[in-house]
Amino acid sequence: MSTVTTAEPRSYEVRTYGCQMNVHDSERISGMLESAGYVRHVGDEPADIVVFNTCAVRENADNRLYGNLGHLRPVKQRHPGMQIAVGGCLAQKDRGEIVKRAPWVDVVFGTHNLGALPVLLERARHNQAAEVEILEALETFPSTLPTRRESTYAGWVSISVGCNNTCSFCIVPSLRGKERDRRPGEILAEVEALVAEGVLEVTLLGQNVNSYGVEFGDRLAFGKLLRACGGIDGLERVRFTSPHPKDFTDDVIAAMAETPNVCHQLHMPLQSGSDRVLKAMRRSYRSQRYLSILEKVRAAMPDAAITTDIIVGFPGETEEDFQATLDVVRESRFAGAFTFQYSKRPGTPAAELPDQLPKAVVQERYERLVALVEEITFADHQRQIGREVEVLVAVGEGRKDEATGRLSGRARDGRLVHFAADSDSDSGIRPGDVVYTTVTSAAPHYLIADAPVSAHRRTRAGDAYEAGHAPRTAGAPGVMLGMPRLASRS
Repeated sequence: MSTVTTAEPRSYEVRTYGCQMNVHDSERISGMLESAGYVRHVGDEPADIVVFNTCAVRENADNRLYGNLGHLRPVKQRHPGMQIAVGGCLAQKDRGEIVKRAPWVDVVFGTHNLGALPVLLERARHNQAAEVEILEALETFPSTLPTRRESTYAGWVSISVGCNNTCSFCIVPSLRGKERDRRPGEILAEVEALVAEGVLEVTLLGQNVNSYGVEFGDRLAFGKLLRACGGIDGLERVRFTSPHPKDFTDDVIAAMAETPNVCHQLHMPLQSGSDRVLKAMRRSYRSQRYLSILEKVRAAMPDAAITTDIIVGFPGETEEDFQATLDVVRESRFAGAFTFQYSKRPGTPAAELPDQLPKAVVQERYERLVALVEEITFADHQRQIGREVEVLVAVGEGRKDEATGRLSGRARDGRLVHFAADSDSDSGIRPGDVVYTTVTSAAPHYLIADAPVSAHRRTRAGDAYEAGHAPRTAGAPGVMLGMPRLASRS
């Protein structure tokens, strides 16, 4: 890897859009840049290097990127030597089109070659020309790259990349590629390394996390991985996202229920409650299959908090189809939902479907869905009043915390909790610490605990936060993907 040799280290800033996978990819981008000698940007002056880690899922992703690039053009003109890089899913999709539309961009890199960024930046500076490098397949698993973690108490751990599904509305498989699975030992070694630095919670990541094991032929691998995480001393919470209903098996529910540090939280996308729409979406389950999974989860874990994703306005969706979605939402009793208006993405089969719905119809249905979701989640949260919760204190979760004198964090089931922190007994609570308190009131999107904190446990994660130390993982170059195989040479 190239090393920066200027007299003063050049500063960098990473701007992230999109899903948790992108957030974790940005941690890797930061880790690589710091390993190459760059430093994180602070202060009012612009960074020497600005990296956009992009998403291509939503319709306005392109406009957002090119709008931001346009704002940076005069900044770059005023600061000779500044570099701009664009990576992620939109870069994988648009490729050289980015430098055609924004010729002041220095580097474009894709989802399969995050590790090339430092070299591409150096090459662009040396040649004084844009460098565009997009690979068609993954060469190095991203988790083997150096990583600068953003949190002292919680860490993302990728167990797979890519997706083998063919959902008609989704562009991700064509940009991230087919599913590639890491070996269990590599995943557990990364988790153990994080815990050794004080991390209390990990979230296992995959585009289709519960199909883990498909590459090496073990359909029960994900449940085994959850149970293995239960044997790691010091790991207090394990979460995962996002599973697909077609791959959700009973052994995973048993592993969740029987492994003490696996949180009783499930985020499982529904997308639609209409079987006709699910078929058009190429979602290989139907509403009753989805509801049966929730029934089994609640039978094994009555306290489970279940959240979901829902798309409104898919091409051809009728009022009857939409009512079917509302019916499933009522029956599912979600603790929360991410709701989306269908976004037409060029290159997806759904973009070519007839009966694209008028914006006004989609908007009206969307508003009805949001109103129902908030009614249900508010009722669910009101049932939590009087319950004692264990809260892992977080940074910046509550926008009104400063005004209310509260701190915020997540309960074990993933619910956001704003808790009182103004009494003498609450002094010294730090992000990464654990507190116990009682829920006193609720809102559709969070719980409030204005009761006195009943217990406060100082943690190594809190110590790390106080010391300003963020966990870093050095990476392990050369780790293979999937099953071992012999290289062939012609």
